[in-house]
Amino acid sequence: MTESDSYTGAVSAGGPPDIRELAALTIRKVAVDPQMSNNCYLLTCRATGDQLLIDAADEPAVLLDLTGERLQTVATTHQHWDHHRALRDIVLATGATTVAGAPDAQPIAEQTGVTIDREVGDGDTIAVGDCVLRVIAIAGHTPGSIALVYDDPDGHPHLFTGDSLFPGGVGNTFGDDAAFRQLIDEVETKVFGTLPDDTWFYPGHGGDSTLGAERPHLAEWRERGW
Repeated sequence: MTESDSYTGAVSAGGPPDIRELAALTIRKVAVDPQMSNNCYLLTCRATGDQLLIDAADEPAVLLDLTGERLQTVATTHQHWDHHRALRDIVLATGATTVAGAPDAQPIAEQTGVTIDREVGDGDTIAVGDCVLRVIAIAGHTPGSIALVYDDPDGHPHLFTGDSLFPGGVGNTFGDDAAFRQLIDEVETKVFGTLPDDTWFYPGHGGDSTLGAERPHLAEWRERGW
């Protein structure tokens, strides 16, 4: 089966998920919390039915309805409170294994009361049934932020960036110049420097984009400092 062409990535809190069917993997994107409008992504292996949820951000009932309570893994992209408010409820309901970037694992555990079962870093992999995602550690927005890339053997890569990369710029570094330099350096070298222009990326809030659409603006982002 080829990739479906109806997916846009445009979702809103309270609305239905947008669904992308790849040959081996189904991606469901849903927004939760009207104020923060966090994106959550459910990835399902088409061969085995195994599932990975990226960011249990809020509204556990919505997420459990999406997963069908058949969830093997929850990956948290970073330690900020708005990305893991439903983590405890999701884990209690499903028994899913928890994953986070090593530097952010303890803060997430302290904030949620949920132990992080697996701490990951650059080059580690996370299996979703027969599919595999690779971890890219991207410090700057938080010390342990991670992005996850699925190198679709039948198409282009799919990159889940948390709050490290958005259409129009990198994530917020809250006026910390050193953190901004670290973030844009790592995004430029680890993301734009290793992945092709047709990589579709899925951020923690708002709409999606491709690396090709954003690449011409890297120097502009660096110059403006945010």
